[in-house]
Amino acid sequence: MKQTAFLLAVACLAGACGNDRDYDATGIFEANTVTVSAETAGKILRLDLDEGDSLTMGQSVGIVDTTQLALRRKQLQSRQRAAEQTSPDIAAQAAALRAQIAHQQEECARIGRLLADGAATGKQADDARARLNVLRGQLDALLSTLGKNRSSISENASALQYEREEVEEQLRKSRITAPLTGTVLLKYAEAGEYATPGRPLFKMADLDKVYFRCYFTAAQLAHLRLGQEVTVIADFGGDEQYEYPGRVTWIAQESEFTPKAIQTRDSRANLVYAVKVAVKNDGRLKLGQYGEVRL
Repeated sequence: MKQTAFLLAVACLAGACGNDRDYDATGIFEANTVTVSAETAGKILRLDLDEGDSLTMGQSVGIVDTTQLALRRKQLQSRQRAAEQTSPDIAAQAAALRAQIAHQQEECARIGRLLADGAATGKQADDARARLNVLRGQLDALLSTLGKNRSSISENASALQYEREEVEEQLRKSRITAPLTGTVLLKYAEAGEYATPGRPLFKMADLDKVYFRCYFTAAQLAHLRLGQEVTVIADFGGDEQYEYPGRVTWIAQESEFTPKAIQTRDSRANLVYAVKVAVKNDGRLKLGQYGEVRL
């Protein structure tokens, strides 16, 4: 890459020195490429694409073996259902004690009426109230125990749910899809091979949106600005050339080559800056193709 940049810079400077040139800089056509890598480990069951194929964003092109993940998901589903079924029915288990408390409250009221009529003793009234307090304490203890059990079971079920969601995410990542609409440039793997997380599977790019990377001298920067309309000339070999409208989208803030600490006027003139020009591809432009740009 550095050698290519150097040659382009030399060509740019050589063109700048001539008086009969019909261009201001030279460069090559590039595009933003995306390398799609495997996100899970397993055998590649399907990878339905070839170099040169056109894909749309989100299109399914392959899948990594998900047998173990599917079995784990079923296991987690069974464990989650079992955990939820063991959750105690607090209302049902406390119903008996609540009934005893209601009966004891009626008993206390009855003894209170008998005591007022002199037909019962104070000890009987005290014993009835003590019995009521015991039942209420037992109810509070039961509700506390059942509540803690239900919370523990609920937390366990929630943890299993999170594990299920994790497995679901791994299953989703096992499906290989196109991250953008574009063309397959290179294919690195085939069906039947073993994939590991991070292993490249294929490379693609949107060839409808290419840009022309070229180099300008420091003296030419005064005539460049972002958004500027320029003319890009694609070289197809021989005398066959086509002109395309382009727009400057990026200008490097630093020179491509770092000069020595002590600079002369001539050495400063040799600095070059990378520039990107957006070009609409009509299908003829190819990545790495040589071209020129005219301001």
